[in-house]
Amino acid sequence: MTGIIQGSQKRLVLIGGRSHPELAEHVAKELGIELVPTQAYDFANGEIFVRFEESVRGCDAFVLQSHTEPINKWIMEQLLMVDALKRASAKRITVIMPFYGYARQDKKHRGREPISARLLADLFRTAGADRLMAVDLHTAQIQGFFDGPVDHLFALPLLVKYVAENFPNRDEITVVSPDAGRVRVAERWTDLLGAPLAIIHKRRDPDVPNEAKVFEVVGEVEGRTCVVIDDMIDTGGTIVKAADQLFDNGAKEVIVAATHAILSGPARERFENSRVKEVIVTDTLPIPDERRFGKLTVLPVAPLIARAIQEVFVDGSVTSMFEGDRV
Repeated sequence: MTGIIQGSQKRLVLIGGRSHPELAEHVAKELGIELVPTQAYDFANGEIFVRFEESVRGCDAFVLQSHTEPINKWIMEQLLMVDALKRASAKRITVIMPFYGYARQDKKHRGREPISARLLADLFRTAGADRLMAVDLHTAQIQGFFDGPVDHLFALPLLVKYVAENFPNRDEITVVSPDAGRVRVAERWTDLLGAPLAIIHKRRDPDVPNEAKVFEVVGEVEGRTCVVIDDMIDTGGTIVKAADQLFDNGAKEVIVAATHAILSGPARERFENSRVKEVIVTDTLPIPDERRFGKLTVLPVAPLIARAIQEVFVDGSVTSMFEGDRV
């Protein structure tokens, strides 16, 4: 079967970029189709060329690309794919970015700074995107940056289910928010697990990226299994410091649950040498072997994305997928 689902009057095509081919293949498998055959390669000077090898005229097109390293290259490739679809007369173009690049730059902290997350949305709109789809945005306000529908998918049910099944002694679990910005998400975890909440108070140095100083733990963690939740893990420094602070306050064990596993630089070594028992993530981003470690558990996100694609294609409700579970 080709990369097209034929409806009574509509056709769906699924296109995958080169950044995370395994995820694109898994989503296609969930949909029961194959990816649209695509030519994509780099010229000697780094410019990217893309071309679709079958007609996409009148199609409902979904372009999936994970914004991983080298992040600017893969964003550019996705923009070119959107432009190619527009010029090939696709009827509707949905950009799927499981991890939204530049999401942490969603506001100006000080003067003379860009709002890069807004710029990214503008670029995709200019290229021809009609709709965006992302998993666990860093902040909900990013949905307002795009002049069109934005489907915000949540990995929370997937992560909560794993924790509930593998750590059944819920009476001993405390959900930990690593900062004030994650409290709302952490509260949803507490509702689903029936567990209390603790918060780690910290402050970042605006001149030093990827680092934070942990001040204190607010909440009861002594003798308990602490589940530290976050939307992404980059270098791991903040999470490991948080775990150390929890152990200093008497925690029995610490596990980490996050959607996006960036795992830059020293992340692998930090977690291997830490007292964290397990790090639970999803495969929104590719995780090469050199960044994997024994404590890492990776959950598949393809079924979630495939179901959202189906809902959009049939003009159904993506929101209904998370009723009762939405953060």
